[in-house]
Amino acid sequence: MEGLALELKKYKHIFVVCDRNVEGVARQIAGSYPLLAITADEAHKTIDTVLEICRWLMEQGADRDALVLAVGGGVTTDMAGFAASIYKRGIRYANVPTTLLSQIDAAIGGKTGVNLDGYKNLLGVIRQPEFTAIFPETLETLPEREFRSGMAEMLKTFIIKNPKGAYERTVRGSKSELTKLIQLAAGVKQEIVEKDEFEGGLRRKLNLGHTFAHAIEWWKPGKFTHGEAVAIGIVQAARISEKLGIAEEPGLADRIAADLKACGLPTELPCPAEELLPAILKDKKAEGGLINFVLPVKIGKVVVKKLQNLELLG
Repeated sequence: MEGLALELKKYKHIFVVCDRNVEGVARQIAGSYPLLAITADEAHKTIDTVLEICRWLMEQGADRDALVLAVGGGVTTDMAGFAASIYKRGIRYANVPTTLLSQIDAAIGGKTGVNLDGYKNLLGVIRQPEFTAIFPETLETLPEREFRSGMAEMLKTFIIKNPKGAYERTVRGSKSELTKLIQLAAGVKQEIVEKDEFEGGLRRKLNLGHTFAHAIEWWKPGKFTHGEAVAIGIVQAARISEKLGIAEEPGLADRIAADLKACGLPTELPCPAEELLPAILKDKKAEGGLINFVLPVKIGKVVVKKLQNLELLG
């Protein structure tokens, strides 16, 4: 992490916010910098935690030239980034993501935010970090379930764009290729974000699987990890794509489902789709009663279509 130490020397006042689960790693990075450890899970991903971070910054005397360094998974980077974005009308922040999911997705692209009454990420802003420092070695102590959760986001990314056969390489599961696959996945997201920072069109493709995923997480909080819910959502999207005649690859949904299962991920809706509609209609991707829904065409290609409720029910 020598490169990170050199990068941090560019900033005079640094304040570290970390997930309690990686406090040891964060303290190694922080050194003498002030550090706040928070509970970073979906239940605590609320405006109250963001205000806790803001109050701590105020108590520490953080000024407009401060840098908030977020160390942890996507929940941590989302909340710390949001706090930095609103504290004193915006100070700088940077990310050190420590989960696979955050290294390839959540910590890249500038989306920050929190949940509102159980509905995912309804409050937030898009504000780019100063930098995102990725260290694959931080994944070595990641619980297996959390690692699999990140694999769902990785496969999602390569369904959207499949550079160098990355989707097939991910399914084969060679750990020796993990660092290269992380770089490829992060590169795909960064490329899309650079072309469409504020989700006017192209960036919506990154929401593949997320409409149903967010609804599943609302339906029974804590039953599924985010990645597990995304895996189910991707398969549902592929089935809808086949039903609407958009999928170009025969048996696409079954292929994706088999690949996700091979990675230890769930693929079937845990309840009737009708039970998820209240959350789907409140999703931030809903506009005028229609849902901007991402549909797989084939591995490496997706499209965004506006769908009505009945088209989502199968």
